[in-house]
Amino acid sequence: MDFLSLAKNRFSVRNYSEKQIEKEKLDKILEAALIAPTAKNQQSPRIYVIQSEEGLAKIRSLSRCAYNAPTVMIIAYEESEQYYNEMEKNISSGQQDASIVATHMMLEAAELGIGSVWVDVFPNTKTAEAFGLPKSVKPVCLMPMGYAAEGAKPSPMHDSYRPLEEMVAYL
Repeated sequence: MDFLSLAKNRFSVRNYSEKQIEKEKLDKILEAALIAPTAKNQQSPRIYVIQSEEGLAKIRSLSRCAYNAPTVMIIAYEESEQYYNEMEKNISSGQQDASIVATHMMLEAAELGIGSVWVDVFPNTKTAEAFGLPKSVKPVCLMPMGYAAEGAKPSPMHDSYRPLEEMVAYL
């Protein structure tokens, strides 16, 4: 399958089976994260894999959007390792770096037949505290991941795109 087909066929899974992701597939997803580009290759992202009953119960109590996935990732960045733009104060790369990593993970998961969904509906600071993350580590998103339950399908808006001309301008 070519890249555009993979990207078009991938959808946000919000209903998972109980089947856990095999270790070799999870390792490939994490390798996709490892090789993702980051600003100046400073590699600020951090990934926390939640699979224990205790951890899953905790994340499900913090966000209604864990969707009973058997694996949930917290994708974050280490503040001290992000790139700071020397040309403009207060511009840094941590969220961008973590977002690139998350995207690589989603696409590798899709290629392996694993469903995922990007989740912003969670209390970032409270989640970091609940899992004992260092204060310098800032969560960006949650990523529930696993095999889609039978009957899981894309949202009705999945194939709805604005015209390319509204998104792109040639300067």
